[in-house]
Amino acid sequence: MSQKRYSIERKQAKWGFVFTIPCLIFFAVFSFYPIINAFVTSLTNRRAIARTSEFVGLENYIYIFTKDNGGFPLSNSIRATLIFTIGTFIPMIIASLILATFLMQLRKDKYRGFFQLMYYTPAVLSSVVAASIWMIIFDPRGLMNQISNTVMHTQGVDYNWLVDSTMLQISTMMIYFWKYIGYFVILFITGLASIPNTIYEAATVDGSSRWHTFWRITLPLLKPTTAMVSIMAMLQCLKTFSTQYMLYQGGSSRFPIDVITMNIYFTGIRNGRLGRASAMSIVLFLIMLAFTYLQLRLTRSSEDVEY
Repeated sequence: MSQKRYSIERKQAKWGFVFTIPCLIFFAVFSFYPIINAFVTSLTNRRAIARTSEFVGLENYIYIFTKDNGGFPLSNSIRATLIFTIGTFIPMIIASLILATFLMQLRKDKYRGFFQLMYYTPAVLSSVVAASIWMIIFDPRGLMNQISNTVMHTQGVDYNWLVDSTMLQISTMMIYFWKYIGYFVILFITGLASIPNTIYEAATVDGSSRWHTFWRITLPLLKPTTAMVSIMAMLQCLKTFSTQYMLYQGGSSRFPIDVITMNIYFTGIRNGRLGRASAMSIVLFLIMLAFTYLQLRLTRSSEDVEY
Protein backbone atom coordinates (compact mmCIF):
# COMPACT_ATOMS: atom_id res chain seq x y z
CA MET A 1 0.00 0.00 0.00
CA SER A 2 2.83 2.39 0.91
CA GLN A 3 4.70 1.50 -2.28
CA LYS A 4 1.60 2.24 -4.38
CA ARG A 5 1.13 5.57 -2.62
CA TYR A 6 4.81 6.37 -3.21
CA SER A 7 4.48 5.65 -6.93
CA ILE A 8 1.37 7.86 -7.16
CA GLU A 9 3.19 10.71 -5.42
CA ARG A 10 6.15 10.35 -7.79
CA LYS A 11 3.81 10.39 -10.77
CA GLN A 12 2.06 13.52 -9.48
CA ALA A 13 5.41 15.20 -8.87
CA LYS A 14 6.58 14.29 -12.38
CA TRP A 15 3.48 15.70 -14.05
CA GLY A 16 3.60 18.75 -11.82
CA PHE A 17 7.12 19.43 -13.06
CA VAL A 18 6.00 18.91 -16.66
CA PHE A 19 3.28 21.52 -16.30
CA THR A 20 5.78 24.03 -14.86
CA ILE A 21 8.11 23.72 -17.85
CA PRO A 22 6.26 26.36 -19.98
CA CYS A 23 6.51 28.86 -17.09
CA LEU A 24 10.20 28.07 -16.64
CA ILE A 25 10.83 28.59 -20.35
CA PHE A 26 8.88 31.87 -20.29
CA PHE A 27 10.87 33.22 -17.33
CA ALA A 28 14.14 31.99 -18.79
CA VAL A 29 13.53 33.80 -22.09
CA PHE A 30 11.98 37.02 -20.80
CA SER A 31 13.60 37.40 -17.34
CA PHE A 32 16.78 35.40 -16.84
CA TYR A 33 18.27 35.93 -20.29
CA PRO A 34 17.85 39.76 -20.26
CA ILE A 35 19.54 39.92 -16.84
CA ILE A 36 22.47 37.79 -18.00
CA ASN A 37 22.71 39.72 -21.28
CA ALA A 38 22.66 43.05 -19.42
CA PHE A 39 25.48 41.87 -17.13
CA VAL A 40 27.59 40.74 -20.09
CA THR A 41 26.92 44.03 -21.92
CA SER A 42 27.90 46.02 -18.81
CA LEU A 43 31.39 44.55 -19.10
CA THR A 44 31.85 45.90 -22.64
CA ASN A 45 32.04 49.32 -24.29
CA ARG A 46 29.12 48.58 -26.56
CA ARG A 47 27.42 51.54 -28.18
CA ALA A 48 24.09 51.78 -29.99
CA ILE A 49 25.51 52.87 -33.34
CA ALA A 50 28.41 50.40 -33.38
CA ARG A 51 28.08 46.71 -34.14
CA THR A 52 31.34 45.75 -32.44
CA SER A 53 32.25 45.97 -28.76
CA GLU A 54 35.29 45.31 -26.62
CA PHE A 55 35.61 43.80 -23.17
CA VAL A 56 36.43 46.52 -20.64
CA GLY A 57 35.80 44.68 -17.38
CA LEU A 58 34.59 46.89 -14.53
CA GLU A 59 35.38 50.13 -16.34
CA ASN A 60 31.70 51.03 -16.81
CA TYR A 61 30.97 50.48 -13.11
CA ILE A 62 33.94 52.62 -12.11
CA TYR A 63 32.79 55.35 -14.50
CA ILE A 64 29.19 55.55 -13.30
CA PHE A 65 30.30 55.75 -9.65
CA THR A 66 33.16 58.24 -10.12
CA LYS A 67 32.19 60.46 -13.07
CA ASP A 68 29.35 62.98 -13.33
CA ASN A 69 27.95 61.36 -16.51
CA GLY A 70 27.32 64.66 -18.25
CA GLY A 71 26.11 66.43 -15.12
CA PHE A 72 23.78 63.62 -14.02
CA PRO A 73 25.81 61.24 -11.82
CA LEU A 74 24.48 57.89 -10.69
CA SER A 75 24.78 58.98 -7.05
CA ASN A 76 22.15 61.67 -7.65
CA SER A 77 19.92 59.11 -9.38
CA ILE A 78 20.21 56.73 -6.41
CA ARG A 79 19.37 59.60 -4.05
CA ALA A 80 16.37 60.67 -6.15
CA THR A 81 15.14 57.07 -6.39
CA LEU A 82 15.42 56.46 -2.63
CA ILE A 83 13.69 59.76 -1.79
CA PHE A 84 10.85 58.94 -4.17
CA THR A 85 10.56 55.34 -2.91
CA ILE A 86 10.49 56.26 0.77
CA GLY A 87 8.16 59.21 0.22
CA THR A 88 5.71 57.12 -1.81
CA PHE A 89 6.07 53.58 -0.48
CA ILE A 90 5.37 54.19 3.23
CA PRO A 91 2.30 56.47 2.83
CA MET A 92 0.92 54.18 0.13
CA ILE A 93 1.08 51.08 2.35
CA ILE A 94 -0.45 52.84 5.36
CA ALA A 95 -3.20 54.59 3.38
CA SER A 96 -4.12 51.50 1.36
CA LEU A 97 -4.44 49.43 4.55
CA ILE A 98 -6.64 52.10 6.18
CA LEU A 99 -8.86 52.42 3.10
CA ALA A 100 -9.18 48.65 2.75
CA THR A 101 -10.19 48.35 6.42
CA PHE A 102 -12.72 51.15 5.95
CA LEU A 103 -14.25 49.48 2.90
CA MET A 104 -14.54 46.16 4.71
CA GLN A 105 -16.56 47.90 7.45
CA LEU A 106 -19.23 49.00 4.98
CA ARG A 107 -22.40 47.01 5.47
CA LYS A 108 -23.82 47.30 1.97
CA ASP A 109 -21.89 45.57 -0.81
CA LYS A 110 -23.04 48.09 -3.42
CA TYR A 111 -21.30 50.92 -1.56
CA ARG A 112 -18.19 48.78 -1.19
CA GLY A 113 -18.18 48.00 -4.90
CA PHE A 114 -18.58 51.66 -5.79
CA PHE A 115 -15.60 52.73 -3.66
CA GLN A 116 -13.48 49.85 -4.91
CA LEU A 117 -14.18 50.91 -8.49
CA MET A 118 -13.48 54.54 -7.65
CA TYR A 119 -10.13 53.76 -6.01
CA TYR A 120 -9.05 51.27 -8.68
CA THR A 121 -9.95 53.40 -11.74
CA PRO A 122 -6.65 55.40 -11.76
CA ALA A 123 -4.68 52.14 -11.85
CA VAL A 124 -6.29 51.33 -15.22
CA LEU A 125 -4.94 54.54 -16.74
CA SER A 126 -1.49 54.55 -18.29
CA SER A 127 1.26 56.45 -16.52
CA VAL A 128 1.42 58.93 -19.41
CA VAL A 129 -2.28 59.77 -19.09
CA ALA A 130 -2.04 60.05 -15.30
CA ALA A 131 0.96 62.39 -15.54
CA SER A 132 -0.79 64.50 -18.18
CA ILE A 133 -3.86 64.92 -15.97
CA TRP A 134 -1.79 65.99 -12.99
CA MET A 135 0.33 68.38 -15.04
CA ILE A 136 -2.89 70.28 -15.70
CA ILE A 137 -3.76 70.16 -11.99
CA PHE A 138 -0.26 71.40 -11.06
CA ASP A 139 -0.43 74.28 -13.53
CA PRO A 140 -0.03 77.75 -11.92
CA ARG A 141 -3.73 78.33 -12.64
CA GLY A 142 -4.66 74.76 -11.77
CA LEU A 143 -6.55 73.15 -8.94
CA MET A 144 -3.58 72.44 -6.64
CA ASN A 145 -2.60 76.10 -6.36
CA GLN A 146 -6.20 77.00 -5.60
CA ILE A 147 -6.43 74.35 -2.88
CA SER A 148 -3.04 75.37 -1.46
CA ASN A 149 -4.03 79.03 -1.34
CA THR A 150 -7.27 78.11 0.43
CA VAL A 151 -5.53 75.94 3.02
CA MET A 152 -2.62 78.32 3.59
CA HIS A 153 -4.91 81.39 3.62
CA THR A 154 -2.95 83.01 0.80
CA GLN A 155 -4.15 84.60 -2.40
CA GLY A 156 -2.71 84.20 -5.88
CA VAL A 157 0.49 82.48 -4.70
CA ASP A 158 2.16 80.07 -7.13
CA TYR A 159 3.62 77.16 -5.17
CA ASN A 160 5.74 76.06 -8.15
CA TRP A 161 4.64 72.44 -8.13
CA LEU A 162 6.53 71.71 -11.34
CA VAL A 163 9.42 74.16 -10.89
CA ASP A 164 10.77 74.07 -7.34
CA SER A 165 12.99 71.02 -6.68
CA THR A 166 11.25 69.93 -3.47
CA MET A 167 7.76 70.57 -4.81
CA LEU A 168 8.64 68.70 -8.01
CA GLN A 169 9.63 65.62 -6.01
CA ILE A 170 6.41 65.86 -3.99
CA SER A 171 4.44 66.17 -7.24
CA THR A 172 5.84 62.89 -8.58
CA MET A 173 5.00 61.19 -5.29
CA MET A 174 1.42 62.48 -5.38
CA ILE A 175 0.90 61.30 -8.98
CA TYR A 176 2.24 57.83 -8.22
CA PHE A 177 0.25 57.64 -4.98
CA TRP A 178 -2.99 58.56 -6.77
CA LYS A 179 -2.42 56.10 -9.57
CA TYR A 180 -1.44 52.96 -7.67
CA ILE A 181 -3.11 53.16 -4.26
CA GLY A 182 -6.33 51.60 -5.57
CA TYR A 183 -4.44 48.53 -6.78
CA PHE A 184 -2.96 47.87 -3.35
CA VAL A 185 -6.30 48.60 -1.66
CA ILE A 186 -7.80 45.72 -3.64
CA LEU A 187 -4.96 43.42 -2.55
CA PHE A 188 -5.49 44.32 1.10
CA ILE A 189 -9.25 43.77 0.73
CA THR A 190 -8.50 40.28 -0.61
CA GLY A 191 -6.32 39.58 2.42
CA LEU A 192 -8.93 40.92 4.86
CA ALA A 193 -11.66 38.85 3.23
CA SER A 194 -9.63 35.68 3.81
CA ILE A 195 -9.75 36.14 7.61
CA PRO A 196 -12.62 34.04 9.04
CA ASN A 197 -15.48 36.01 10.59
CA THR A 198 -15.65 33.51 13.47
CA ILE A 199 -12.42 34.97 14.85
CA TYR A 200 -13.95 38.45 14.99
CA GLU A 201 -17.13 37.06 16.53
CA ALA A 202 -15.13 35.33 19.26
CA ALA A 203 -13.20 38.56 19.93
CA THR A 204 -16.48 40.49 20.21
CA VAL A 205 -17.84 37.96 22.68
CA ASP A 206 -14.66 38.33 24.76
CA GLY A 207 -15.25 42.09 24.89
CA SER A 208 -12.40 43.15 22.61
CA SER A 209 -12.65 46.69 21.22
CA ARG A 210 -12.31 47.43 17.51
CA TRP A 211 -8.88 49.00 17.99
CA HIS A 212 -7.63 46.07 20.06
CA THR A 213 -9.06 43.61 17.55
CA PHE A 214 -7.32 45.40 14.68
CA TRP A 215 -3.91 45.35 16.36
CA ARG A 216 -4.10 41.90 17.93
CA ILE A 217 -6.04 39.94 15.30
CA THR A 218 -6.27 41.71 11.95
CA LEU A 219 -2.66 42.86 11.58
CA PRO A 220 -1.01 39.55 12.63
CA LEU A 221 -3.28 37.53 10.32
CA LEU A 222 -2.67 40.05 7.53
CA LYS A 223 1.12 39.74 7.64
CA PRO A 224 1.48 37.54 4.51
CA THR A 225 -0.62 40.02 2.50
CA THR A 226 1.26 42.98 3.99
CA ALA A 227 4.61 41.42 3.07
CA MET A 228 3.48 40.78 -0.50
CA VAL A 229 2.01 44.28 -0.91
CA SER A 230 5.11 45.87 0.61
CA ILE A 231 7.46 44.10 -1.76
CA MET A 232 5.29 44.84 -4.80
CA ALA A 233 4.89 48.52 -3.86
CA MET A 234 8.59 48.94 -3.17
CA LEU A 235 9.64 47.36 -6.47
CA GLN A 236 7.04 49.44 -8.30
CA CYS A 237 8.50 52.63 -6.79
CA LEU A 238 12.12 51.67 -7.46
CA LYS A 239 11.51 51.13 -11.18
CA THR A 240 9.45 54.29 -11.72
CA PHE A 241 10.10 56.10 -15.00
CA SER A 242 7.06 57.36 -16.91
CA THR A 243 5.93 59.95 -14.37
CA GLN A 244 9.35 61.59 -14.06
CA TYR A 245 9.94 61.47 -17.80
CA MET A 246 6.58 63.09 -18.60
CA LEU A 247 7.20 65.94 -16.15
CA TYR A 248 10.65 66.46 -17.62
CA GLN A 249 9.21 66.53 -21.13
CA GLY A 250 6.71 69.10 -19.88
CA GLY A 251 9.52 71.50 -18.97
CA SER A 252 10.43 70.51 -15.42
CA SER A 253 14.03 70.20 -14.26
CA ARG A 254 15.55 66.76 -14.69
CA PHE A 255 18.08 66.81 -11.84
CA PRO A 256 15.68 66.54 -8.82
CA ILE A 257 13.68 63.68 -10.40
CA ASP A 258 16.48 61.94 -12.31
CA VAL A 259 15.72 58.46 -10.99
CA ILE A 260 17.90 55.51 -11.98
CA THR A 261 15.57 54.32 -14.74
CA MET A 262 15.54 57.76 -16.36
CA ASN A 263 19.32 57.96 -16.17
CA ILE A 264 19.46 54.55 -17.83
CA TYR A 265 17.18 55.77 -20.60
CA PHE A 266 19.21 58.90 -21.35
CA THR A 267 22.52 57.06 -21.11
CA GLY A 268 21.51 54.11 -23.26
CA ILE A 269 18.92 55.50 -25.69
CA ARG A 270 19.72 59.19 -26.01
CA ASN A 271 23.53 58.93 -25.70
CA GLY A 272 23.92 55.41 -27.09
CA ARG A 273 26.16 54.18 -24.25
CA LEU A 274 24.66 50.73 -23.88
CA GLY A 275 27.52 49.40 -21.75
CA ARG A 276 27.14 52.13 -19.14
CA ALA A 277 23.35 51.88 -19.21
CA SER A 278 23.60 48.12 -18.65
CA ALA A 279 25.88 48.72 -15.66
CA MET A 280 23.27 51.08 -14.20
CA SER A 281 20.61 48.43 -14.81
CA ILE A 282 22.62 45.85 -12.88
CA VAL A 283 23.06 48.33 -10.00
CA LEU A 284 19.30 48.91 -9.92
CA PHE A 285 18.69 45.16 -10.01
CA LEU A 286 21.02 44.65 -7.04
CA ILE A 287 19.28 47.44 -5.09
CA MET A 288 15.88 45.87 -5.74
CA LEU A 289 17.23 42.44 -4.79
CA ALA A 290 18.75 43.78 -1.56
CA PHE A 291 15.57 45.57 -0.47
CA THR A 292 13.43 42.52 -1.29
CA TYR A 293 15.73 40.25 0.71
CA LEU A 294 15.69 42.72 3.62
CA GLN A 295 11.90 42.85 3.68
CA LEU A 296 11.62 39.07 3.58
CA ARG A 297 14.11 38.75 6.43
CA LEU A 298 12.24 41.31 8.55
CA THR A 299 8.93 39.56 7.90
CA ARG A 300 10.29 36.14 8.84
CA SER A 301 12.09 37.44 11.94
CA SER A 302 8.92 39.09 13.25
CA GLU A 303 7.00 35.86 12.72
CA ASP A 304 9.65 33.90 14.62
CA VAL A 305 9.50 36.35 17.53
CA GLU A 306 5.71 36.08 17.78
CA TYR A 307 5.89 32.34 17.56
